[in-house]
Amino acid sequence: MANKTSGDSRTRSSISIFIVVGLCGFFYLLGAWQRSGFGKGDSIAMEITKSGADCAVLSNLNFETHHGGEVKTGDSSIDTKVFEPCKAKYTDYTPCQDQKRAMMFPRDNMVYRERHCPPEEEKLRCLVPAPKGYVTPFPWPKSRDYVPFANAPYKALTVEKAIQNWIQYEGNVFRFPGGGTQFPQGADKYIDQLASVIPMKNGTVRTALDTGCGVASWGAYLWSRNVIAMSFAPRDSHEAQVQFALERGVPAVIGVLGTIKMPYPSNAFDMAHCSRCLIPWGGNAGMYMMEVDRVLRPGGYWVLSGPPINYKNNYKAWQRPKEDLQIEQDNIEKVAKLLCWEKRHEKGEIAVWQKSLDADKCRSKLEESQATVCKSNPDEVWYKKMETCITPFPNDGAGDRLKPFPERLYAVPPRIASGSVPGISVDDYLKDNSLWKKHVKAYKRINSLLDTGRYRNIMDMNAGLGGFAAAIHSSKLWVMNVMPTIAEKNTLGVVYERGLVGIYHDWCEGFSTYPRTYDLIHANGVFSLYKNKCNLEDILLEMDRILRPEGAVIIRDEVDVLVKVKKIVAGMRWDTRLVDHEDGPLVPEKILVAVKQYWTVDGGNSTSTQ
Repeated sequence: MANKTSGDSRTRSSISIFIVVGLCGFFYLLGAWQRSGFGKGDSIAMEITKSGADCAVLSNLNFETHHGGEVKTGDSSIDTKVFEPCKAKYTDYTPCQDQKRAMMFPRDNMVYRERHCPPEEEKLRCLVPAPKGYVTPFPWPKSRDYVPFANAPYKALTVEKAIQNWIQYEGNVFRFPGGGTQFPQGADKYIDQLASVIPMKNGTVRTALDTGCGVASWGAYLWSRNVIAMSFAPRDSHEAQVQFALERGVPAVIGVLGTIKMPYPSNAFDMAHCSRCLIPWGGNAGMYMMEVDRVLRPGGYWVLSGPPINYKNNYKAWQRPKEDLQIEQDNIEKVAKLLCWEKRHEKGEIAVWQKSLDADKCRSKLEESQATVCKSNPDEVWYKKMETCITPFPNDGAGDRLKPFPERLYAVPPRIASGSVPGISVDDYLKDNSLWKKHVKAYKRINSLLDTGRYRNIMDMNAGLGGFAAAIHSSKLWVMNVMPTIAEKNTLGVVYERGLVGIYHDWCEGFSTYPRTYDLIHANGVFSLYKNKCNLEDILLEMDRILRPEGAVIIRDEVDVLVKVKKIVAGMRWDTRLVDHEDGPLVPEKILVAVKQYWTVDGGNSTSTQ
C-alpha cells in the first residue's frame, strides 16, 4: 500500500502552490517539487507567498484580475468576524441527524432516524474540525478499497461484520474487500448475477438507488460498469456506514425510509436495490414499495435480495418462522402486482421485478383493481408524508424514450422534449449545455487540478439542468446535483434523465451528510437565491462543514453578493481569490475561488507552515 503521509503532504503542497501561484507556475513548480523529494513543496510554497509572484498567462481569466489585482471588495476597514473551531466532540457533527436530538422522536416507522434539524438558536456557528491525523483520501480507484483510519476512526464494523467481509482494519487503513451480507463472494460476482437479467452493459441502466446501503460496496463496484448508484443508510444504524461510503468515493447520503418521501424526483432511477436492508416492504399497506415505484422510471428494475425471497429453502438459515416469511413474501407479491411490476427472476435469495412500460395497459389494470392513484405532485417531496397510493405514469415517455448512456448525457431529455418543464424549451436546454461547457473550460484554466482525479466527490449546490455536471463528466469523479427546494424551476428529473444523480435540499438547513465528504463544491447563484431566505453565514458554515480540508470551492454570482461572501469567509480559514467572468471585467457576474486550509482538532495547521 502507498504511504498515506507522503501522498497527503504532496496534495497539501500542490494546493498551497496552486493558491499562491495560479495556473502559470503550477505545473513547473509541482514537477520540480516531486523530483526534489518529500517536504520540499512546502518551502517552495512559502517562498512564492513571500515574493508575491504574479503572472498573466491568461489575460482575461486569472486570480489577479483586470482591476489591478483582485476585484475591489469595498471597505476593508470593517473588522472581519473570526469563526472559532467547534469542540472536538463535534468532529462528526451532522446537524439534522444529531443522535441526541433523534432520541426525542418516536421510534415507530423510523421517525427518529429521519431529518430533525436544530432550531435557529441551537445552530452551531463554529468550524467543525477534522480529527487528529486526518489525511487526503486515496484517489479513485484505490479509494474504493482503502480508507485512511484517521479519517473515520471507528472499528465497530470490523468486529460486527467480520464474517460478512464488509471491512477489515489493517494498520493505518481500513480495507474493503467488496463483501456484503448478501454477497459473501464479493460484490462483483453478485452484480454478475444481476447483469444476467438486467441490461447493464449497453447503457440502458445508468442510475441506481441503493436503500440501506451499508458501506456501499454494491455502488462502488457498479461504477466500473458505468452505473452510478445513489446510496443511503440511516445515521449510525451501523457505525459510520455512510461516512465510509463517501470516504471511498461513492455517492451516498444519510437517509431512511420512514414516513417522509425520499428527496428524489419521480420516474428517475433505472434500478432500485435492497440487499438485507431491513425495510418492511410488505408492511404499511405497501407504502414503501409505492415510494420506490414513484422514483423508479417505467421499465426500471427493482432488486430484493435476502428475506423473504425463496423462504422455503432459506428460513432455517435465517432462523425465522416459515409462516411469517410466507406472509411477508405474499404481501410483497401482492403489492408488486398492484404496481404493475413483473417478476423477471428469482434464484437463491435474489428476486428481480421490472416496472411496466405499457402505461395504458397498466392503467386499465389499476382501474380494475380499484387502486388509489396519487393526486399530489409526485415531485413535491420535501418533508412530505409518504402515501399509500400509486404514482401515475408520466406522459413524456420517460421510460422508452431515454437514450442509453453516455448518449443520454447530452440527448434532449424526454421531460424537455415533451414540454413537461414549464419555461424550458429544447433551445434553452441546448444553450445551457453550451454555456456550461464554456464555464467549465474556464474553471479548468483557473484550477488545473480539476482533470487530475484530485477531486472525486463534487457537489453542485444549484444544479439547474445539470449542465455543470455534464460538462465536467469523467470516470474519475461524480457530482451530487442539488436542486434547491426554493428554485424557480424544478428540473431535477431532467438531471436524472441525463444519467446523472442528485437530490432536493433546502440550504437554510444542514445537508444529510457527514463532515468532510466533498472535495469540491460548486455554487452558481446560490447566495443570490437565498439572500432573503436565511443567513448567508449559515450556508457558508455548512459548506465548510461538508468540505474536506484543502478542498476547493467555486462560487459564481453577482459581484455585490460575492463581496459579502468574501467578507464572511475571510474569518473561516479559507484562502480566496475573486476573479472576473471569462468574458471580461465588464460582466457583473464574478467567480470566487477558494481552498479550505488544512487544520485539525489538535490545532494542527497546513503542512505548508512546517
